[in-house]
Amino acid sequence: MSDLARRAADLLGGRLAEARSMAGGSLSRCAALRLEDGREAVAKTGPAPRTEARMLEAIAAAGVPAPSVLAVDDAILVLERLPDAGAGPGAQADLGRVAARLHAASGPRYGWSETYAFGPVVIENAWSDDWPGFWGGRRLLCHAGHLPAPLARRVEALARDLPNRLPRHPRPALLHGDLWGGNVLFAGGRVVGLIDPACYHGHAEIDLAMLSLFGHPGPAFREAYGPAEPGEAERAPIYKLWPALVHLRLFGAGYRGMVEGLLQAAGV
Repeated sequence: MSDLARRAADLLGGRLAEARSMAGGSLSRCAALRLEDGREAVAKTGPAPRTEARMLEAIAAAGVPAPSVLAVDDAILVLERLPDAGAGPGAQADLGRVAARLHAASGPRYGWSETYAFGPVVIENAWSDDWPGFWGGRRLLCHAGHLPAPLARRVEALARDLPNRLPRHPRPALLHGDLWGGNVLFAGGRVVGLIDPACYHGHAEIDLAMLSLFGHPGPAFREAYGPAEPGEAERAPIYKLWPALVHLRLFGAGYRGMVEGLLQAAGV
């Protein structure tokens, strides 16, 4: 049985009866465990388990389903084990309602109280009152030094033009921050949990753009979520560019085409 599961059992104050590795993200290890007293949990590593715990608690405080935090230390996070039976009829509409509820929670400014990370890629979250400045500096220009020069110049040109492309003061919605299909747990027609957050406060369209980066939520999602803001389609490539740049840095040249395509869609 894995050291991860044994450490989780110790944090829960129980004896480990069974453990198995779970298919998790590319940047952390996950294990499902059962204690001798029958309790079940999921344990995972991550860049900052205590920060992730606070993010999950913020999501739950917004009235959105998320796994309960059972225990945490500096190395691992132990979570409630939620069902994951897959999406059934009505699931996309429920995801729309869940996303709308999440985004209805607002923060005081743009950013988050703590810096976070996707593996070695730092997510800079220092607070700002200037949304185009936040997106340009904290989400785009921070990657320029890690890019081939031609891509870096295009990213820099886009960042300079953001005051003409993004709203200056959108409502600072609570964002999941990494909202793709793999981070949504379904049981039939409902969402039972949002997992693996990278929360901050910003323009709600970011989570919507992320949902369509690797998939397409469909009309039922949009009908339940609410109508698009004017200009959303034009802003979507700008908001998708950040996760594409992260993937390029983490996983290599296979994502360069995605980055170049989004820059082209943004007219840069």
